[in-house]
Amino acid sequence: MASVVFENATRIYPGTTKPAVDKLSLTVNDGEFLVLVGPSGCGKSTSLRMLAGLEEIDEGRILIGDRDVTNVAPKDRDIAMVFQSYALYPHMTVAENMGFALKIAGVSKEEREKRVNEAAKLLDLEPYLERKPKALSGGQRQRVAMGRAIVREPQVFLMDEPLSNLDAKLRVATRTQIAALQRRLGITTVYVTHDQVEAMTMGDRVAVLKDGLLQQVDTPRNLYDTPANAFVAGFIGSPAMNLLSSPVSGGKAALGGLSIDVPASAGSSVTVGIRPESFEPASKGFDVIVEVVEELGADAFVYGKPADSSLKFVNAGDEGAQVIVRWDPKNPPKPGDTVTVSATAASVHLFNSSTGERIK
Repeated sequence: MASVVFENATRIYPGTTKPAVDKLSLTVNDGEFLVLVGPSGCGKSTSLRMLAGLEEIDEGRILIGDRDVTNVAPKDRDIAMVFQSYALYPHMTVAENMGFALKIAGVSKEEREKRVNEAAKLLDLEPYLERKPKALSGGQRQRVAMGRAIVREPQVFLMDEPLSNLDAKLRVATRTQIAALQRRLGITTVYVTHDQVEAMTMGDRVAVLKDGLLQQVDTPRNLYDTPANAFVAGFIGSPAMNLLSSPVSGGKAALGGLSIDVPASAGSSVTVGIRPESFEPASKGFDVIVEVVEELGADAFVYGKPADSSLKFVNAGDEGAQVIVRWDPKNPPKPGDTVTVSATAASVHLFNSSTGERIK
């Protein structure tokens, strides 16, 4: 096993001057499950491919353990990669697919069979070892791809959105299996996804990227409770945090009838962040005109617009931006109703309206 270190790693694709990954400095501890997450085009897959040796590094370096692998060929990095597309050989059985890399490496037949059988037992694939990929479900194919990586006994696992081709229910089941398996094996893992729910439920730590820049890396709980900036606040959490721009007057920001204390350093305006579950029904406070109610059984979420039309969403370019409030599922309002909510001071997040950096 080994740690992974990115030291100011930069990748600039030919034909552009803007880095796809810009001076990424990040340490993945030995045995850790680290998730790279962010919107499409943020540089997460490029970062993974740099670690795998599939992309050149224009500046900086990458270490696996104490070894600088910046200019080492992919086959010599002692890593195993699981792809989004499974990439299984259709003419080979499950056992042959799982053992193929070992065969190419010259591992004896006895040792190959031993490793394949051990991995198949871990992944509940023993009944399918003689099947071809076409006779497997999507989840089973993904487990075969995992098994192919496991039998190599690498220092580092790299996973590039391995669940994105699965249906919703299977994704939930498989992500828990992958997380549990990684903890059993204790192999350092770097996992890429665009799905922040996947990131929050699987990772020991999560690294959030945007436009090639690392925004924050921390435990899922700390990312949720103390986001470093407005982007992380809006990206982490489902449903997303409400982010509204509010003018500051007399040391207070106002969301309709809801008054929020603001530090003197905040300036003339501030971005106010409140998570849907932090709102509580109140007789006086922030009025929201209900547009849609999502009833999910154990929860209900109200989507609407501020009654005060002067309030602007931070993501003002998004015409569909709405205030989201978690509501009592047994007594939800109806579309067209106006609900009044409040929030405690401790549950309010404040961000600089210019830089997006956290104030409180």
